[in-house]
Amino acid sequence: MKALNRCFSMIKSHIIPQIHSTSKKDRNKLLGNKSFVVWFTGLSGSGKSTLANNLEMKLNNDGILTYILDGDNIRHGLNKDLGFSEEDRKENIRRIGEVSKLMIDSGIIVLTAFISPFREDRNTVRKLLGDNEFLEVYVKCPVEICEERDVKGLYKKARGGEIKHFTGIDSPYEDPVNPEFILDTENTSLEKSSEDLYKFIKKKLSI
Repeated sequence: MKALNRCFSMIKSHIIPQIHSTSKKDRNKLLGNKSFVVWFTGLSGSGKSTLANNLEMKLNNDGILTYILDGDNIRHGLNKDLGFSEEDRKENIRRIGEVSKLMIDSGIIVLTAFISPFREDRNTVRKLLGDNEFLEVYVKCPVEICEERDVKGLYKKARGGEIKHFTGIDSPYEDPVNPEFILDTENTSLEKSSEDLYKFIKKKLSI
């Protein structure tokens, strides 16, 4: 293992980043808005994917270029080699952070819908990006309500032992300490939550 690590270190020492003439600022100017990630976090069933989808439709109607990175979709492709252990979950979020960084550099508004249960991992992505490029949206909903909804039948499987390390059942979720925006989907309708978030995000777009 030590020999392998030394080999990787030697290879990395010969990798030199290429500097391109067109910058993120140029792409933002071309598209007419700042680029950043809207990072939806919350329990399964809280409404992350639905809210991300609604926000994308509203922004697209305004001519804003966006892209959704959704947890289930990503695990069918980029992260299909990862499981649900704590280590794999960390790697899942690390990869999404790197992909988000590339997409932000391209000038796109990125919308991510991941449980992303650990504060440390979310903060790692925040530090990876530039100032005001990570907007953490906490989709707040108690596990009891999410389990009642059980949109995908995952809580039932977790309770039955079919799914291990399921967030909210046998794996913890760490609430955001100081998110940019909170959506209380237990007490607020989907329509109002979507509209409130849309108004908040619109204010962040100006170059």
